[in-house]
Amino acid sequence: MTKNKNWTYEEHILAFNLYCKIPFTKINANYAPVKELAGIIGRTNGAMAMKLANFARLDPALQARNVSGLTQGAKGEEEVWNEFHGNWEELAWQSEQILARYKGIPVEKSSEISIDNIPEGKEREATVKNRVNQSFFRKMILASYNYSCCITGISVPELLVASHIIPWSEDKFNRMNPSNGLCLNSLHDSAFDKGLLTITPDYKIKLSQKLLNITDNTASGFFLLYNNKSILPSTRFSPDLEFLEWHNKNIFKEPF
Repeated sequence: MTKNKNWTYEEHILAFNLYCKIPFTKINANYAPVKELAGIIGRTNGAMAMKLANFARLDPALQARNVSGLTQGAKGEEEVWNEFHGNWEELAWQSEQILARYKGIPVEKSSEISIDNIPEGKEREATVKNRVNQSFFRKMILASYNYSCCITGISVPELLVASHIIPWSEDKFNRMNPSNGLCLNSLHDSAFDKGLLTITPDYKIKLSQKLLNITDNTASGFFLLYNNKSILPSTRFSPDLEFLEWHNKNIFKEPF
């Protein structure tokens, strides 16, 4: 293992890539993904865990909850943090490419996506990038909510969706921004996308009149139980209040 050597720019990018994709509570030297990345770049497990904790000190969501990483850190962490927040789409893609190169495998295999039956050429390249980024976004959002639906608390990964607050097609710049994401189960994700419910800027669940008028006992249990309740908080990358307001006004379309 490399010791007493300054972290390179690429190593900082790879560390932040992992910071985004694992739950905050898993940042420790014994967690398998931490050990794996440490081995890939030739660092000790403890050094990798400390680097991830250093990124945590920059996270406003953790600061708001009086939870943080270490109080000291390196300039490289701040530079990479700011670069990602300035262009999530490109930096997420760049970080996944770097990770694949370090692993010595194609980026699609590193990201565990399928690109079968897609012909070679520019269409394939664009498809790979989109699917890699979508996979990164999903991992980032689910990890931010500890793999639990922020409305119901359901924690079955196969039923969870990384839902965009402002839809993917509406805001290219923020389509990869984790503050534009919520972890929802498939049913409530669909209702959110269709404007049947929204999340207010004070993180309350607000149902549409159509859902409030449900008389079926089974269906009402899925929705009425949660009206005006607070969502479960994310451990980092809190939903942006302006994005929530946009959804309230443009997707929900009902007065509060």
